[in-house]
Amino acid sequence: MAIDNSAQLVDAPPRNRWQGILLALPVTLLMTVLLVVPLIIIGVNSFGQRGPDNTIIYNFNLNNYLRLLGISEPGVWDTLYLEILVRSLWLAFQSTVLVILVGYPLAYFIARAPRKQRNFWLFLVLVPLWTNFVIRVYAWIMILRNQGVLNSLLGWAAGLFGLNFTPLDLYPSDFAVLVCMVYEFLPFMILPMFTSLEKIEDSLYEAAADLGANTWNTFWRVTFPLSLPGIVAGTILVFIPVMGTFIVSDILGGRQVILVGNLIQRQFLDARDPVFGSAATIVLMVMTLAVTLYYTRKFGFAEEAFGR
Repeated sequence: MAIDNSAQLVDAPPRNRWQGILLALPVTLLMTVLLVVPLIIIGVNSFGQRGPDNTIIYNFNLNNYLRLLGISEPGVWDTLYLEILVRSLWLAFQSTVLVILVGYPLAYFIARAPRKQRNFWLFLVLVPLWTNFVIRVYAWIMILRNQGVLNSLLGWAAGLFGLNFTPLDLYPSDFAVLVCMVYEFLPFMILPMFTSLEKIEDSLYEAAADLGANTWNTFWRVTFPLSLPGIVAGTILVFIPVMGTFIVSDILGGRQVILVGNLIQRQFLDARDPVFGSAATIVLMVMTLAVTLYYTRKFGFAEEAFGR
C-alpha cells in the first residue's frame, strides 16, 4: 500500500522551520558583520574624497573610479592604473590556464590509480599546504635567484658538456611571479578535477572501446566532457585568489610587478588614501564577478549542465 507523504509534509509543525532559522542565525550574523558591513563601508568610502589630514570627506563623486580608468584631470589621460588592471587579468588568465594544463594529467593519473594508492598521491598533493604560504614563496627565491638551485644545476649540466653558462636572470621577474602562482594554486585545481574524474565509471570506457573509439576519441568524447565540472570549479578557486593576491608579486617581483592587490595594499598602508583603495577594491570585485559569471554561464557549474 502506497503511503502519501505529502500530507505529512504539509502538517509538519512550524517548530522545525524555526529550528532551521535559529541554526542558520549565527552564521548569518557572522557573515553580515564580517562581510556585508565591511563591503558596504568600502562601497561608501569609494565615492568619497580624501581630506587634507587623511580623513574621508563624504561628498558623492566618481573621481576615484575615473582615476582608475586614467582620467585623473580633465584632458589628462594616464593609463597607469588601467595597465595594472589589465596586467592582473592577464596574469590570472595565464596562471589558470597553466594550472589546468599541469594539474589535469596529475589529477587523471591519481583518479585512474589503484584505489589503495589514491590517498597516498592525494597526501603528496596536500603536503605543500602544510607549510605557510609566505614561506613557500620565499623558498622560490632560493630556487630562482642567480646563485640559486636552478642556476646551479644548469651550470653543473653545462660544465659536463664543456659549455659556458651565464646564470639566468629569473628573479625578480614576471616569470618568477607566474611560476610561483602556478605552484601555489595547483592543489586547488587538482582536487576538484580529481573528484570529477574519479566519478567516471569504468563501464563508460568499456562501452567506448566496444564502439570502436581509440584512446584519443575516448578522452575527448567521454573523459573530458565528464570532467568539465571539476575544471570549472577549479578555475574559480584559482582565478579569484590570483586576481587579489599581492604577496607573490611583492616578493618575487621585487615590488616591480604591481597587480591590483598591490595597488590596494599600498593605497591603504603606504599612500594613506583609503577612498582610492576602496574604489580599487570595488573594481577588483566587479571584474572578478563579471569574469566568474560569464565563465559559469558559458560552461555551467553544476554537473547536470554536462549531462551527468
